[in-house]
Order: sequence, then C-alpha cells, then structure tokens
Amino acid sequence: MVSSSTKRRAVKYAVEEGLGSSAVACRALGLPRPTYYRVSQICDEAKEMRQEILQLSEKHPRYGYRRITAMMRRDGYVINEKRVLRVRREAGFKVRKKQRRTRRVGLSTMRRRKAEKRKDVWSWDFVTDQTANGSQFRILTLIDEHTRECLATHAAWSIRAVDVITIIEAAIERYGAPKHIRSDNGPEFIAYAVQDWLKDLEIEILYIKPGSPWENAYIESFHDKLRDELLNREIFGSLREAQIILESWRCEYNDDRPHSSLGYQTPSEFAASCEIPLRPTASAPFRSASTSRTSNSIPNRNTIPAEL
Repeated sequence: MVSSSTKRRAVKYAVEEGLGSSAVACRALGLPRPTYYRVSQICDEAKEMRQEILQLSEKHPRYGYRRITAMMRRDGYVINEKRVLRVRREAGFKVRKKQRRTRRVGLSTMRRRKAEKRKDVWSWDFVTDQTANGSQFRILTLIDEHTRECLATHAAWSIRAVDVITIIEAAIERYGAPKHIRSDNGPEFIAYAVQDWLKDLEIEILYIKPGSPWENAYIESFHDKLRDELLNREIFGSLREAQIILESWRCEYNDDRPHSSLGYQTPSEFAASCEIPLRPTASAPFRSASTSRTSNSIPNRNTIPAEL
C-alpha cells in the first residue's frame, strides 16, 4: 500500500518534470486533488524534533537510533524510539557494521573476575593508528570496567614499560588506586618494573590467557568504539594533533556519550551514582614510581575515601 505522502511526492515530481498536469497525475495515481493541495499540518514542535534528530545524526554518524533517542531525552525531549528510527530512515541514515569473527585457540580455564564496584578492576591495552604520512603510533588506553570510564588515552611513537608506569601513576593520582588491573601478556605489561611497582602498591595484576582476547572483553569493546567513532573517521596530520583529538574524544565519551549497558547514562553519571558518601578513612600510602625505589613508606597528602 502506497501512502498519501508518497503519492503526493510522485505527483509533484511528475508536474516538475513536465509529464502532465497535477489533475492528470492525481487521476493516474488515484490521489484526490484536495489531498494533494492540502497544507502540511506538522506542528513546530515536530519540526524541531526532526531537525534535532538530523543534526545529532550528522554530528554522530556512528550512533544508532537508540543512542540518538537517549541523547534527545537527556536534552528534555519526550520522544519515542520509533519516531527517531523513522526520521533517520527517511533521511538515509543507517549504521552498517560488519562484525569480525575470531577463532578460539582453546578453552579458557582461568576464573574471570568481574568488577563489582568502582576502582575494582581496571583494564589497559594498546591500539595502533597512523598519521597522514603513514607514520604509525601507539595508543595506550585505560578504562574502569565497572563504570566504563576511559581514564587515559596516551598516544606516542613508542611506549615503554617506564611510560606505562608514568601513565598509570597519573591515573591513580587523579582517580585513586584500583584493586586489580587486567591486561594481556604484552612485553610492556609483563615487565618486571611494572610488576614490582604494582606489587608495591598492592595492586593485583590479572593476566588473561595468551591468545584469548575475549577474556579482556571490556577493553576490546572500548577499542571497537574508539576505532569506529574516531580513528576510522579522522586523518591525523601529526602526533600532537592525534593527542589533542584523542583527549577531546575521551572527555566526550565520559561526559556526553550515553552508554547502552549503563541504562543510557554517561560513564561519568554512572560513576557519580556509585559514589556513596561515607566518613573518610585513612588509606594506604601511595608511592610514585620515582620514590618507590628509594623509600618504603611515603605518606600521601590526599586520602582516598572508602567506598562500598
């Protein structure tokens, strides 16, 4: 069944192309002439919603209709998912994503620890990209598995074990120390310097089974979003430009992007809801990478509040 709006567009096309008059076209298509000349009754609110949907879809081409709906509801719009889907479909917006298949090399027998609260389990890993002239650089990413917050995105030509320590040290000073860190068996993560430093801070390392990236699913999922929404769309003129754009995207990911597994809250909002105000208690002293080699106990000026 062809809708009246579709017939109206067909009649308009026939008249503009000189195929006949409006009366002839309406008679051929079975469209009443009053219906063709009827003025659109779309209210201003619906037009504003449509314009907002199209603007958000153009700004975030890799967002689906559910995430666009969540963003509009956060802005105060009362809107149904089906309307967003219909408007995007009429405008030709569609997110195509080809899933990659991976073959298991063996069944994992390692017990996978699930993050039960904030700062319980962090994950880190590397992803590579290149500048416009073909020079490759590496990106070290760090996330909180419970809140899905991206804690760091560090881009450099090469990242050594000492650089990893510096990045994690800065993240700990900003967010507090986690109980566990999950990683693969890369040389930067299994280095004795990294292991000794984390051991001094009483942070347990959870190494996944070699050849089993699915055991580090949270960071792999984050890398998929990072590549799909940023790396595959940007051409970096220099490493410095990549660092600036990555940091801007990290802030947007934490503060503005609704996350489907968090009930379409942003990671920052979900992290704030996890914070239950309690009476502050003394915490273990924090030692940086530079001072842990020379001193066994240096008190931290800032205490980390206890959490559930």
